[in-house]
Amino acid sequence: MTFQSRQPLALQAAIVVFAAITSAVLLTAPAIATRLAVELGLTPEQIGNLFSIELGAMSLATLPSFWWLKRVDCRRAALIAALLFIAGNLASAATASYLPLAALRFVTALAGGSLMVLCLSCAATLPNPSRAYGFWVLGQLVLGAIGLSLLPRLFEAYGLGVVYLLLATLTLLGLPLVRAFPAAHRAPERPARSGSASRWKVAAAILGLLGFYVALSAVWTFIGAIGAQAGLNAQASGDILAIATLMGIAGAGCATLIGERLPRTPLLCSGFGLMVAATLLLLDQPQLARFAVAVLLFKFTWTYVLPFILASLVELDESGRLMSLSNLVIGSGLALGPAMAGRLLGDGGDFRSLLLAAGALTTLSLLATLGSRLRPASLTTAQSL
Repeated sequence: MTFQSRQPLALQAAIVVFAAITSAVLLTAPAIATRLAVELGLTPEQIGNLFSIELGAMSLATLPSFWWLKRVDCRRAALIAALLFIAGNLASAATASYLPLAALRFVTALAGGSLMVLCLSCAATLPNPSRAYGFWVLGQLVLGAIGLSLLPRLFEAYGLGVVYLLLATLTLLGLPLVRAFPAAHRAPERPARSGSASRWKVAAAILGLLGFYVALSAVWTFIGAIGAQAGLNAQASGDILAIATLMGIAGAGCATLIGERLPRTPLLCSGFGLMVAATLLLLDQPQLARFAVAVLLFKFTWTYVLPFILASLVELDESGRLMSLSNLVIGSGLALGPAMAGRLLGDGGDFRSLLLAAGALTTLSLLATLGSRLRPASLTTAQSL
């Protein structure tokens, strides 16, 4: 009884720790990008390619996971991926040229992506998925905030390699948590559904998640530029963005506290609705007060609603593979958002069209997510939404 009560807690800790560590480079990208230019002399194009390689490799890790997730001992898979992640970061710390570093970051991110797939899939098996994904988001935000605060000073003292050494050290310290992963991966226990109904609902859920990430990454990538075009002071805009990190932590914390205590449909509607409102508040060159409200609300609602979106996917995950696929969908959305935003902006930098498109896409994502949660008429209306 004691072991069973502690096992979900240990698994939750493993999910939070490994997810935060493996996504740390992307969450602290602004600080690392600056150092790559200063210390290694990389061009903006090379820096952009480096992070694209990292993000792409983490997403591509989903594809082999379809084979190994149900065939390999999860503890062994986590240990191998963690050791490869440690080795890749140690080698990256000793590399000072672009091409070898890019190759090493690809391999390292592939290992990190495999750990992320394992974390997403195992979180779906916990008794309270909404809370599990709330902690999943919260851990990443906290480590990202700490990294953005400390890394500039550490870079000045020890150079670029310190970030990779820290990641290797943190992963090494987290290795005992590998034992918390299940020996064999199991699919979440969900009520049986008809195959045809499941297929269209799964498609709607995936499109909802993809649209959500495309919209948020499109807006967030250019949110500083929106403030600059409105004539806001760079220091004031930067301070608002820094505070927004705390609001993101607060949003994930609220989702974690709520968990499964409230019906999910109203939570999804409120989260998506507030995100649309925050996007529209950025229209027409906002002054400082409106810009601050929009940025803080956007970051809060983004991290608040994401755990509930992922928990809605869990309801449809009869095979155990859907949560693995979500890793690829998230990475694709993060990559597509800035690219689509750039096309909408064109040479003139018309943020109005970008913001209206993002607001519309967020609304469509809500409708797709709600559509994926529709119940067949044969089910009792008393079944919880």
